[in-house]
Amino acid sequence: MALTREDLENDALRKQYEGLRDHVPLVPEEQFNASLESTLAGWNPAEDLWVFAYGSLIWNPLIHFVEQRRALLHGFHRRFCLRSRGARGTLDKPGLVLGLDFGGCCNGVAFRIAAAKARHELKMIWRREMVLGSYAPRWVNLTCDGERERVRALAFVVNHAHPHYAGKLPADELTRILATAGGSLGSCAEYLRETVECLTASGIHDPHLLRLRAAVERHCAGA
Repeated sequence: MALTREDLENDALRKQYEGLRDHVPLVPEEQFNASLESTLAGWNPAEDLWVFAYGSLIWNPLIHFVEQRRALLHGFHRRFCLRSRGARGTLDKPGLVLGLDFGGCCNGVAFRIAAAKARHELKMIWRREMVLGSYAPRWVNLTCDGERERVRALAFVVNHAHPHYAGKLPADELTRILATAGGSLGSCAEYLRETVECLTASGIHDPHLLRLRAAVERHCAGA
């Protein structure tokens, strides 16, 4: 079942994790709201707001934006390094989702949100990404459209102190998890496939994810 805009408007993920609060680190409402306000303090409300997408936000953004561009972020790379015990896994069989980890670079998509809608749209993203506190929002500088323009954007970097942080897993373990785990929003294999296909459609070639998808497909086929 895909996440929808209505789910975000209704704060459905928080409600889902309420039932798992003994097993997942649900961020209290007060802390959640303070995090949003602290991040917004770094934005000029007279200007549009850019958000950097590198995983599911690319193929299922669920936000109202006025423009999107291919973008390059230096200093971080995309990695399956966050355990998922609800959306793409279960308590007994956690899955994995992507996070931005330190080092290297990452090609993705930058979404521009109109200034008048930025606060509400960012709250929708917060309800999607920040309910468990596994990401640390950070203002970063992106290179868009092949060095032609630089923009300041918000990116969601993995929180190394979070209990769901998995670090760099051995290749065989990573493949097995992605090939077999699934949760309320679908399987990890689907998440990987959608990400690769959307990156490719955007003209972005990610050799690591392509190799990973091939390995997962072989595992699912019993090869």
